Amino acid sequence: MASPSPKSPEQSEKNKQYDRQLRLWGDHGQAALENGHICLINATALGTEVLKSIVLPGVGVVTIVDDHEVNEEDIGSNFFLEASSKGLNRGSEALRLILELNPAVQGHAVQEPPDQILQENPDFFKAFSVVIATAIGEKTIKDLSQHLWDINVPFILCRSVGFLGSFRIQIKEHAIIETHPDNEQTDLRLDVPFPALSEYLDAFDIDAVDLKDHGHIPWIVILYKAVQKWQETHQSCWPMSRKEKNEVKEVVQSFIRKDENGIPINEENFEEGLRAINTALQPTFLPLKIKELIYSSNATNLTRESSPFWIMCSALRGFIEAEGKGKLPLKGVLPDMTASTDHYVTLQNIYRTQAAFDAEIIYRKVQEIVAQLHCESINESDVKLFCRHAHDLHMIRGSNIATEYQMGNNVATYIARYLEEPDVMMVHYILLRAEEIFRQEHCRAPGDWEPEGDIAQLKACVSKLLGDISCSPFPKDDHIHEMCRYGGAEIHSVSAFLGGCIAHEAIKIVTKQYKPVDNMFIYDGASTNTATFKF
Repeated sequence: MASPSPKSPEQSEKNKQYDRQLRLWGDHGQAALENGHICLINATALGTEVLKSIVLPGVGVVTIVDDHEVNEEDIGSNFFLEASSKGLNRGSEALRLILELNPAVQGHAVQEPPDQILQENPDFFKAFSVVIATAIGEKTIKDLSQHLWDINVPFILCRSVGFLGSFRIQIKEHAIIETHPDNEQTDLRLDVPFPALSEYLDAFDIDAVDLKDHGHIPWIVILYKAVQKWQETHQSCWPMSRKEKNEVKEVVQSFIRKDENGIPINEENFEEGLRAINTALQPTFLPLKIKELIYSSNATNLTRESSPFWIMCSALRGFIEAEGKGKLPLKGVLPDMTASTDHYVTLQNIYRTQAAFDAEIIYRKVQEIVAQLHCESINESDVKLFCRHAHDLHMIRGSNIATEYQMGNNVATYIARYLEEPDVMMVHYILLRAEEIFRQEHCRAPGDWEPEGDIAQLKACVSKLLGDISCSPFPKDDHIHEMCRYGGAEIHSVSAFLGGCIAHEAIKIVTKQYKPVDNMFIYDGASTNTATFKF
């Protein structure tokens, strides 16, 4: 009687709940999210949609700052408010229903305006991983953004007015180790094989391999041998051009066995090798963006306050200059391929062992730096993760929203350049900014009372903004008429789309995975067009 097949390990309830997102950012990403604390200012339709998409994946704690009472308009546009909520605090009511989505998330409601908190308790905002604000006035935007910039807390300013929406990410410095590029390059080192790999590859003689094993040779070996044979007539150079790589393909094809009629036998490993030539034969080099990082002043002039990222960059530079001989640490990841189990496992262990060896050297250098600076230690697992992704490190250096609102020369020139193009989304940025100015001056949204009567006043706000950047007035007033027609209303479908986008960006910042938008995103729900700008 055959023995029963082994049972697959039981998943915990938590892993079942978060299964799909764990595939995106892993256990360590989920742990970072669960340690995160998000602050939302104003539980509007947009604000609650953002929070919904942060609570569902399991952020640790959320705090809503909102001193408004629920009115009819809130109930009509916000799914997280009920008819019975009218007259009650909007933040507390929204929080109560949002937390029902995920009992594992903790929540707090603060019934004070953000201006008062800034004046009386500015340290309040230091506790948060990210602060997200919507429906706040221009003065509050300037004061809050400057304060969060000074205390180095990421800030997302978002708006939803009619069919228009936008968000602006303010972050002083954001290092991303796991960028998850769409097309991650393989790191096989076939042009500069390390000793263990070289010994393994040189031991193969394709012509002497038994016929039954011919179809199980790893394609890495096939390409290495093909390049060696090609180099015999090319002065040992490395194939770089398309013509040279096509010549290597011809060599690979010459390795393929033929039947008694001279017809090539279809062997999957050789087909894989032919498909991989363009990517696998990329020469090993130090990417310019990584070189700029490791030789930047942040990595060369370390202090006790330097972040772990810059300490690891400094250790990486030391490795490249010494043991690495100008090369990054090996990734240690082998792509899938048709091969015998013995061949694949042996090859996999060769790459993993060398990658672990490189990471161990860098970890020792990190420890030396930490000891010299007398700062907090850095986990070996963090160093290994850093080494694994050292080819795709990314640093975002942001700009201050308060500075942007001052319309300095650089910002003015940037906006003016985009406004020269026809039907550009930058027009919506001007309109949303003008809407903020109108609210500041009139304590209400344009078109809230008399759409026709507010057109001239909103146009004056637009003209003031355009004058500040030395731009001509809009040739038509269509966009201004539309903004007044909105009357400051939030359309739930627009807020829902935008809320999902903003939540994604907040999660990227908290988990420090994937590249967030840098730094302005604008959405036009009428045309479904989007655009990004960097101020």
